[in-house]
Amino acid sequence: MIINGKFGCITNYEVMHPNSKKEKQMKSIIERVKQRDQNEPEFHQAVTEVMESIKPVMDKNPEYRKIKILERIVEPERVIMFRVPWTDDKGEVQVNRGFRVEMNSAIGPYKGGLRFHPSVNLGILKFLAFEQVFKNALTTLPMGGGKGGSDFDPKGKSDAEVMRFCQNFMAELFRHIGPNTDIPAGDIGVGAREIGYLFGMYKKLKNEFTGVLTGKSLNWGGSLIRPEATGYGSVYFTAEMLAVKRDDLQNKICLISGSGNVAQYTIEKLLDLNAKPVTCSDSSGYIYDEEGINREKLEFIKRLKNIKRGRIKEYAEKYNNAEYKPIDPDADYNPLWDHKADCAFPSATQNEINGKDAQNLINNGVKAVSEGANMPTTPEGMDIFIDNKLLYAPGKAANAGGVSVSGLEMSQNSMRYGWTREEVDERLKLIMKSIHTSCINASEQYGAQRNYVIGANIAGFVKVVEAMTDQGVV
Repeated sequence: MIINGKFGCITNYEVMHPNSKKEKQMKSIIERVKQRDQNEPEFHQAVTEVMESIKPVMDKNPEYRKIKILERIVEPERVIMFRVPWTDDKGEVQVNRGFRVEMNSAIGPYKGGLRFHPSVNLGILKFLAFEQVFKNALTTLPMGGGKGGSDFDPKGKSDAEVMRFCQNFMAELFRHIGPNTDIPAGDIGVGAREIGYLFGMYKKLKNEFTGVLTGKSLNWGGSLIRPEATGYGSVYFTAEMLAVKRDDLQNKICLISGSGNVAQYTIEKLLDLNAKPVTCSDSSGYIYDEEGINREKLEFIKRLKNIKRGRIKEYAEKYNNAEYKPIDPDADYNPLWDHKADCAFPSATQNEINGKDAQNLINNGVKAVSEGANMPTTPEGMDIFIDNKLLYAPGKAANAGGVSVSGLEMSQNSMRYGWTREEVDERLKLIMKSIHTSCINASEQYGAQRNYVIGANIAGFVKVVEAMTDQGVV
């Protein structure tokens, strides 16, 4: 018996039959994806990770191959792409692209965020939608997976420009979404302001007030804890991992990337649990505060990023003890991950931790990594984490808190009722605990004890596939 494959799944079969028909079939599906979906490296990466994790499930259930489950699960059920013309404050017409990838609805209506960022393209949204399918399955809530957005950049735009863009974006998207069909939420570049403009246009066009979007403001259907949920959930999952080792977050030094909702509320929950967050970043650079980011400093970050929409370097200008380091585009590593610490919370964007960053984290004493962002670690970095037996929580498990509370918001909208902050927070804790248990159980069942990557992929995959097989070839 050996450790086989990138993610450490133990199996005898491939030792005895390295060129088996099953192995070739799996590889052919990955190659088919790469051939048919060229120039989509993030999607290829996400598919490869899942495929390499679920080999034991496929071997145990040969009927899945006969009904072409893998070939079906990598294809979106529907992809919508449209133009979004809008007028800026100078009266000039601008044109952006809008997308919605409705990936899989086997266990419920499509659910996933909208991202407004210049980097948005079809490949990135397919990767995010594919990840969302398994993440949503892990939450125990009845939600399928989808993702959408635009290459529109809200940064530097006036409120009026953002409103006009959102209204024109929704003027097309409204045809394809609904409370029982597809329920978008926010993501990078889409916060409460954007959700408000999008919902207002949807309500006008459909002449109905329904829970078609989540992340709404509290006074018109939003849920308490929703802005905090992804960050809180990432910390709750880390606490569960540490508890397995009879440890906790007390006095742990923590590195956090990003400075949006996820990062802000990761820091907040770490402070609640008496940990010591020391970093924060944006696209221009990062700050390192050896004394720790306390509640007063966190409030400054929230005002800076949420209201003033400023840059994180202003933190170092206000707090002289903090160091600021701008991004070096030519560097082959990110110095944010090169500080002494106990835990790391990548909470910015995909592939922000490469192999060198992962090794730096190991060298600096980090024992737990919890992904608040979607797929923030490259395959090489994942290998290093797993080889060094870190407590490593992949995004589809660790950052599922956001979509979990989105699901709870949907429930509250359906009941025309709102739960208290304490009720939502307790439900979130229970969901993250359940996800952790599912990952542990699946990894042990398939011979990869405490491998959270294997566990998350298998647990989510099995739930979706069982629903797909129940519903026939559709």
